[in-house]
Amino acid sequence: MPRALITGITGQDGRYLAEYLHGRGYDVFGLVAGQANPRGDDVREQFPFVELIGGDLSDLPSLIAAVELSQPDEVYNLGAISFVALSFKQPELTANVTGLGVLRMLHAIRVVGGTGPKNSIKFYQASSSEMFGQVRSSPQNEDTPFHPRSPYGVSKVFGHHTTINYRESYDLFACSGILFNHESRRRGLEFVTRKVTNAVARIKLGLQNELALGNLDARRDWGFAGDYVRAMWLMLQQPEPDDYVIGTGVTHSVRQMVAAAFVAAEIEDWEKYVVVDERYLRPADVEELVADASKARRVLGWEPTVGFDELITGMVRSDLELEQEKATRHR
Repeated sequence: MPRALITGITGQDGRYLAEYLHGRGYDVFGLVAGQANPRGDDVREQFPFVELIGGDLSDLPSLIAAVELSQPDEVYNLGAISFVALSFKQPELTANVTGLGVLRMLHAIRVVGGTGPKNSIKFYQASSSEMFGQVRSSPQNEDTPFHPRSPYGVSKVFGHHTTINYRESYDLFACSGILFNHESRRRGLEFVTRKVTNAVARIKLGLQNELALGNLDARRDWGFAGDYVRAMWLMLQQPEPDDYVIGTGVTHSVRQMVAAAFVAAEIEDWEKYVVVDERYLRPADVEELVADASKARRVLGWEPTVGFDELITGMVRSDLELEQEKATRHR
């Protein structure tokens, strides 16, 4: 059976990827920071087939130990300080984990697996569309220059170029997926899509009166996380390592996303529930991102299967069920 080590196993992508790889017959290992990590307990309960290993992207010895213990055929580096707004408040931590963490994991792979072609461990790096930032051209493909607008985006650029450097310098099978925004019911509440769908569900149930947001005019290319983890796996099955943009090629504004969520909850006149709060405005924002994933379609045979409206509607329905269940428990 093939073996895979996933960093960021407790996050949205880590969970979907663990399920996908398990379905393909993999032994799945997940890296968890801290012995008493409550999110690790959630993974143990929901995904008993995952073997959790202690480790931290800010600590090289723990990564070497994790690779030695799991003996992976594939390493998926999904771990990061991934909330863009937080990266402005904690830029050093973001650079250390999101940026240098990539370097440490690649070094751990070299230490355990050896150098040159004899190293059979394949590596996937979760790069981000936030690297494009203030875009030079649209849509964005693998050749579009980077101009990141946040400490998160800057850190992801470092990790991306480090992956390329290790591929070219040490002949590692190392790929980066430049993933555009991808969402699901498993998204954290700190991310705008889930913040919106959860708030809409609570407004529908009479548990909340308003939804406070920042820039309603920012436009993003939103897809379904379950589709995107399939692209990660496909990258590591190719004869040669390379980098790929993954996205739907369709943009919507935050305003349109909010409207779609209220429609899914059958609430009219959504504007009266939404307020713009300057606290949620970023020091430097990214106005529009949209993917040109033609290379992934051509080489990987990858296509998204879930459209925007279906994605947002599914998230709203999931949050309605979740909030109803919580309200019932607390009665």
